[in-house]
Formats: sequence, structure tokens, C-alpha cells
Amino acid sequence: MVTAIRMLRAHWPEYLMEAAGLGAFMVSAGLIATLLEHPASSLHQALPDPLLRRALMGTAMGLTAIALVYSPWGRRSGAHLNPAMTLTWLRLGKVAPWDAAFYVAAQFAGGAAGAVLVSAVLGSVFTGPPISAIATTPGPAGPLAAFLAEAAMTFGLMLLVLTTTGTPRVMRLTGLFAGTMIAVYITVEAPLSGMSLNPARSTASALAGGLWTHLWIYYLAPPLGMLLAVEAYRLLRRDRPVACAKLDHSPHHRCIHCGYQPPIREVAHA
Repeated sequence: MVTAIRMLRAHWPEYLMEAAGLGAFMVSAGLIATLLEHPASSLHQALPDPLLRRALMGTAMGLTAIALVYSPWGRRSGAHLNPAMTLTWLRLGKVAPWDAAFYVAAQFAGGAAGAVLVSAVLGSVFTGPPISAIATTPGPAGPLAAFLAEAAMTFGLMLLVLTTTGTPRVMRLTGLFAGTMIAVYITVEAPLSGMSLNPARSTASALAGGLWTHLWIYYLAPPLGMLLAVEAYRLLRRDRPVACAKLDHSPHHRCIHCGYQPPIREVAHA
């Protein structure tokens, strides 16, 4: 308990940044999804093709993810924004256990706050059908297809993150690659599982909309996919050590994971 209190006192800004990051993602997702998918929306009426609407949604959320990764807060916390990713970094020994626990708690709290905020502003337009608080539920192919799709997507995303962060010449582009992958996933895969990748994101939608159907899929599949990506990376890239638990390791922000501190700038005196 002493260690937990010490970590909380030292690292609480990073925990709040993780909460704010996923909260902002949920606000962005909720507003854009309502604008694109609610039947009363003029934009929905102007775009009858569901594939085009998903492509626009994917582009918007990919850009949101990229903006969060490269924001000052994302660069400082590491922009996990996902309990499955935090647990994967924990498995790799790149995140301290108490940091991981506080990160996960913050992600769940932040995601819930974001979804509840949108529901407070938009009311039943957001929480009722067909938006249903952007709930992630299996599509017509069923729960098994949704589970496999979620596991496969998170496997691909985490393998990408590990590979790019471990490759010096492209490591600063990790956020851009990850955001692009999210955009493609939303465009192509959303009809199978609702495209979650994230237990906290799915819980936030369930809390706001009251739709808890098959939530176990989104608790089990993302961690499984990401942990399998760790084993694949170790098998394929034995010559490259796993990098720090950040999607963008900026030289201007401290890192609570590896202990990095930015250099103190000397103040010029007149």
C-alpha cells in the first residue's frame, strides 16, 4: 500500500492524462457517430452508403487517435488509452504493476466520463437506437466471429506498435501508423464486432446506453490478441529489444516507464 500511495503521488498527472485521453476519444466517437448514423441527421440522409459513412467515421477516429498520441499529454503518458495495451506493456516488464493498475482504473473512469458526457448533452439521440451509445455488439455473423475479429485486430495493432517502436528510423511514426490502422479497421470490420479493441471503450458505451450484450468478448479478445502479438514479436524480431511503453517517446516529456527526464534548459541571462 505504501508503494501504491507513493506511485499515486508521483505519477498522478500521467494517470489523469490517460483518463482524459480516452474520455476525449469517447466524446469524439459519440458525436461523430451520432452525426453520421442517426436517421434525423442531415449528413446521414446525404450519405446513404453505409460503407462511405464507415470510411468517414474511420477517418475521423483515426485522426482523433493520432492527435491524442502526439498531443503533449499523450507523449507524456504514452497514450495507451486501452487496458489491453497497458496489460501488454506490463507483461513485457515495461510498466510497473502499480502504474498499470492506476492506468487501467483511469482508462475505465475516463472512458465512462466521456460517454456519460455525450449522453448528458445529446440524451436519447445518443443513447437510444440506432446509436445506442456506440455500443460494441456482435454483428450478424455472431459472437464467435466478433471474438475472432477483435482478437485478430488487436494482434495486428500491437504487433505494429511493437515493430515500429522497436525500429529507430520509423519509431516516431508509430502513432500515425496506428491511427491509420484504426481507420481501416472501422471501415472494414465494424459490421462484425462493432470495432472495439478496448475493454474500457466497450464498458463506457455499455454504461451510457445500458446495452451489456456479449461484453465478455471485448474483455477477453483484445488482451488475448495483444498478448499473442508479444509472442509473435519475440519470435520474429529476436534481434530487436522491446522499446519503452510509449507510442511516441518524445525527448521533451518525462517518462515514468523508463525513468527518462528531459534535459533542463539553461536560462540565458542578459
